Amino acid sequence: MESAVSRIDLHGYFIEDLTVGMSASYAKTITEADIVIFAGISGDNNPLHLNEEFAKESIFKGRIAHGMLTAVFISTVLGTKLPGPGCVYMNQEVKFRAPVRPGETVTTTVTISDVILDKKRVIAQSVCKVRDKIVVEGKSVLLVPSRKDN
Repeated sequence: MESAVSRIDLHGYFIEDLTVGMSASYAKTITEADIVIFAGISGDNNPLHLNEEFAKESIFKGRIAHGMLTAVFISTVLGTKLPGPGCVYMNQEVKFRAPVRPGETVTTTVTISDVILDKKRVIAQSVCKVRDKIVVEGKSVLLVPSRKDN
């Protein structure tokens, strides 16, 4: 039995649709539940994330979210918006610039910086911010399907 929704209907951008300068964003407020769930999934139970008394004595003077929890929003934008469903992560570089605290909203923006049509590759630059402060920067390399493949 064939689905009413075709594979093409679920697909994000194809490599032929992408141009340098295209961008997309996602915003998420980091909750206590996000931090606890991420600790459970990742196994990273560092008390900087989970224990306020411990974290108060750190250089951060209080609890912070996992850096990778913040960086995962790059994947959110890439996999759901730009290029979107169908793209494949090949490489990710991230630089952690500042901590994110529970209750803060992270806005992640991804911008296409290069399209390598013959190799079906896209290079994307990412910036995660809390208000106007950069907390994470990244560079992604993606494999993006071609219309010719479908």
